[in-house]
Amino acid sequence: MMRATFPPAARLHRPSEFASALKGRRIARGALFVVNTPRPAPDGVHADTGTCTEPRLGLIIAKRFAARSVTRNAIKRVLREAFRQKRHALPCRDYVIRLNAKVADQSLTQLKRQVRAEADALLEQVCR
Repeated sequence: MMRATFPPAARLHRPSEFASALKGRRIARGALFVVNTPRPAPDGVHADTGTCTEPRLGLIIAKRFAARSVTRNAIKRVLREAFRQKRHALPCRDYVIRLNAKVADQSLTQLKRQVRAEADALLEQVCR
């Protein structure tokens, strides 16, 4: 069994990495989130690093959709955990998950459940 970790190498860091994914294509969409990935390179490597050892994740959670920092941070934690657990099954690419709809007023527990259910469904779409 593979160990599910989330090292810094599995994250997008530079604005250019986010920009290339956002200019690419949308591969999954849910009620709250959109998943984008860059157009595939001919040899299947990351455009910036030249290698592809593992899938990488970037998150865009805008204030206009989740005004409270507590809400934004909870969403990010849940999305990172869902990605960490599915990372071994994903194709080796960059993924940007972007919050695309206003978050309803609800308890953090309810929000976390909703975000986790949608994140699992989107990552399953990406795996196919």
